[in-house]
Amino acid sequence: QVHVQESGPGLVKPSQTLSLTCTVSGASISTTPYYWNWIRLPPGKGLEWIGYITYGGTTYFSPSLKSRTSISRDTSKNQVTLELEFVSPEDAGIYYCTRVGNRGLIDAWGQGTQVTVSS
Repeated sequence: QVHVQESGPGLVKPSQTLSLTCTVSGASISTTPYYWNWIRLPPGKGLEWIGYITYGGTTYFSPSLKSRTSISRDTSKNQVTLELEFVSPEDAGIYYCTRVGNRGLIDAWGQGTQVTVSS
C-alpha cells in the first residue's frame, strides 16, 4: 500500500523560496503510469493544482504558477520536491502530495502540510 508524506517548513517569509518534500513508501516514484502531483488548499478557497512530475521525470505546471515553480525528484530516496519561489501570503495553505494513477485519477493522498507565509 502506497504511503505519501509531505514535509517542510511550516513558516516561510515573503519573497523566500518554499521547499516541500514528498516521501513515498510502498511504491516507486518511477513506476509507470503514475504521476506525482502537488495540490494546495488556500484558506477559504478551493483546491488548486500546482503541477506534477511523471514517472519518467517530466514536469508540468499550472500556468499561473509556472514561472515560480519547480518540481524535482530523487529516485534513490523515492522523494519528490516542490519549490515555489518568491512566496507571498497568497501562497499560504495546506499543500498536498498525491499520486495520479490510471485515467488521471488520484489514488493516494498525503496528509498535507500547513504553510504560512509571514514575516
